[in-house]
Amino acid sequence: FGTHFVTFQGARTRYFDEYFRAAADAGVRQIVILAAGLDSRAYRLDWPTGTTVFELDLPSVLEFKRRTLDDYGAAPRALRQEVPVDLRDDWPAALRASGFDDGEPSAWIAEGLLVYLPAAAQEQLFTGLDSLGCAGSRLAVEEGRPMDREAFRAKVEEAKAATDMRGEWWQLIYNEQIAPAAQWFSSHGWTTEATALTDYLISVDRAVPTDDAEVTNMITSITLVSGVKR
Repeated sequence: FGTHFVTFQGARTRYFDEYFRAAADAGVRQIVILAAGLDSRAYRLDWPTGTTVFELDLPSVLEFKRRTLDDYGAAPRALRQEVPVDLRDDWPAALRASGFDDGEPSAWIAEGLLVYLPAAAQEQLFTGLDSLGCAGSRLAVEEGRPMDREAFRAKVEEAKAATDMRGEWWQLIYNEQIAPAAQWFSSHGWTTEATALTDYLISVDRAVPTDDAEVTNMITSITLVSGVKR
């Protein structure tokens, strides 16, 4: 994906960083990063005193990140609480067991995640988030619009013969959606706002790619969603 992917990642990072800063300014002190991977916000952002960043992911992923950042001498700027769990299991129970208080506001992020989940798993994730978010809680989600099914099948078959990152990516993703996130959470008591990635790129003075049809289609299908629970 080259330069276009770097531009997309940079803009997406800015969107979610600003979301977390606004949540912190509003007094939220529980941060939940779903499928945290190598997300370094616990280390990068200036968190207010008393903030806990809960990172949910597989044990091996969390251990690798901790070990690597420790080797670099990096220190988190908040209390970083690892929650080693597979999101297909009972992750809400694991989160509570790690000290999460569902009676206090929280700020959630699902960045670069939904595309790797079938619709049933998205439903499970949204339901768990909604059950743990009390009034004043916040969410931020990145989602993509599903492709035509036949076109998606053809793309996956084509990708099987590819040897680059793009080919591998097509074989990892699902082409499913339970409902647009803004719609789903609005129906469950959240006030939501959906921003097309193309609009956000323009707002931060970044070009929308037009020279690569596949990348352009991907970029134009993505929406960034944020919300506050009423």
